[in-house]
Amino acid sequence: MKKLFLFTALMITVLTACMDKEKSKNKENMKSTLTLTHEWDKVFPLSEKVAHRKVTFETQYGLTLAADLYSPKGSQPMEKSKGDKLPAIAVSGPFGAVKEQSSGLYAMRMAERGFVALAFDPSYTGESSGEPRRTASPDINTEDFMAAVDFLSKLEGVDAERIGIIGICGWGGIALNAAAADTRIKATVASTMYDMTRVSGNGYFDSEDKESSRHTAREALAKQRLTDPKAMAGGVINPLPADAPQFVKDYYDYYITPRGYHQRSGNSNDGWRVIGTQAYSNSRFLYYINEIRSAVLVMHGEKAHSRYFGEAAYHYMVDGKADGYNVVGKPNPNPENKELLIIPGASHCDLYDGGYTELVGKGEAKNLIPWDKLADFFTRNL
Repeated sequence: MKKLFLFTALMITVLTACMDKEKSKNKENMKSTLTLTHEWDKVFPLSEKVAHRKVTFETQYGLTLAADLYSPKGSQPMEKSKGDKLPAIAVSGPFGAVKEQSSGLYAMRMAERGFVALAFDPSYTGESSGEPRRTASPDINTEDFMAAVDFLSKLEGVDAERIGIIGICGWGGIALNAAAADTRIKATVASTMYDMTRVSGNGYFDSEDKESSRHTAREALAKQRLTDPKAMAGGVINPLPADAPQFVKDYYDYYITPRGYHQRSGNSNDGWRVIGTQAYSNSRFLYYINEIRSAVLVMHGEKAHSRYFGEAAYHYMVDGKADGYNVVGKPNPNPENKELLIIPGASHCDLYDGGYTELVGKGEAKNLIPWDKLADFFTRNL
């Protein structure tokens, strides 16, 4: 009987070891299946002031994210640092874009100014893992930012106590949500932000903020799940109608022209799964931003159609109440480190790349993004 017991225990140990080995192998296989492009394929040129490399990291949902790591030339953020450790910034957005577009430019500009900066593709998009493609979730996307903080915190040469994030467009709202959830994030910039939960549930400018409109949308999505759950929609309209609103023309000018087009970008091509953002329409994920104690800068263009998102989020974050929010919370315990910056003359997409008209030969260069102001904000608060 004793021999039988010992034999059974031995077999359980062997089987457990085999299972752990198989799990580890599957984990490595998942990493190896990512198709990473190592040649430079961004919509902007590589700065001579920075070093660049491709990296991957995992989220708690078991997804592997692909990213570009930018660092000041001469620093060694993935090796043991011989000098002072550097502050770091994780960047993502716009919603539906890839790291080869706006987020990569932001990361590179911050690296030029002395930060280690990570621009990543969110789950289910770009070079990151996840099937079916171009699917979004408030929880998963918030975790994407927190997993990026995990990655940066473990890098040799990075000061884990000085990590910030930048969210652009729809990822501006996600960045605020991550900052409310994760106290390791010491400073946050929300640039030209959308509140994706608000626009998904209420429509643009809250024009569909009524039960009947939401019910109609819910019925359509419920049918879509059974008819064609992988159907795509939502890329920038192409060709562009002559009577398109100005903000749609601005999107076209960035995502479809050589200024910002990228083959892996959903916005540049066939968009998102029709049901891929269904969870956003039934959520409100900025509920606790009035409790963010760390520093926040909300930056928006004066002429941006989306300006109302940024202003409302800022006022709710500071005062606990604002138009478009159905809750009233307590004022922020640290209002003194919250800033609202309105960029004169800038549209929504001008804050994607500063309005770099020289990239497509349209005349003199302009830059409406105050890079030094952003660097100063992070330097003061990290």
